[in-house]
Amino acid sequence: MTRQAESRRITLHGPEDFAGMRAAGRLAAATLDMITAHVRPGISTAALDRLCHDFILDHGAVPASLGYQGYGHATCISPNHVVCHGIPGERLLAEGDILNIDLAVILDGWHGDSSRMYVAGAPGTRAARLIAVAHEAMMQGIAAIRPGARLGDIGFAIQRHVEAARCSVVRDFCGHGLGRGYHEAPNVLNYGQKGQGVTLRPGMFLTVEPMVNAGRAEVKILADGWTAVTRDRSLSAQFEHSIGVTETGCEIFTASPAGFTCPPYG
Repeated sequence: MTRQAESRRITLHGPEDFAGMRAAGRLAAATLDMITAHVRPGISTAALDRLCHDFILDHGAVPASLGYQGYGHATCISPNHVVCHGIPGERLLAEGDILNIDLAVILDGWHGDSSRMYVAGAPGTRAARLIAVAHEAMMQGIAAIRPGARLGDIGFAIQRHVEAARCSVVRDFCGHGLGRGYHEAPNVLNYGQKGQGVTLRPGMFLTVEPMVNAGRAEVKILADGWTAVTRDRSLSAQFEHSIGVTETGCEIFTASPAGFTCPPYG
């Protein structure tokens, strides 16, 4: 698809749409806040998923992933070398496991989409560093968002930070537009060149969600058709925020109500 064709498919939203996204984003973030205290050695990823599912329903929303392309859960939970789309199950967390919990809610028709890293117990030194690099990379990408900037500026900022830390950026998955739809134009790559790609304009909604591997960037999809893992079995980390482009910069819709940013939380 050409840049011009992709640009024509991008929805520009008004002030009332920002209000809807703020509410949906806040609920997604509140769900991730809630689950923090439950991430500990000995709990199953299925139990974490059920807690998130029930919290979302109790707050008048529905999980966007439940039933999406046949997916059967409210969250994706991706431990250790799982890059993304890990399916919750009866696996019990062990001391030192790191995991990404990724969820999206639909509230009054608007999608709030976010993910965070968590640690069961205390992380190893390399794991803690990887988590920090992934969070910093997301924030570097968000800092590049302003009217007149290009999508490539986001990817460039992420890639530069990750590779300077001697980690790798996963290229098989990317961020995306959202709003009334779960996944919309444009694709938001986590690598790129400054000054390239679609021009950012006020009213665009998108996610920034770099996936960062401690080893090589290559991934593979397991037989379940969902779970993506690092080919070299190195650790992987990811954070995600939903963002609105404003007249002067951007707004993070999924900022934590509790002030949580990067582990350790609390």
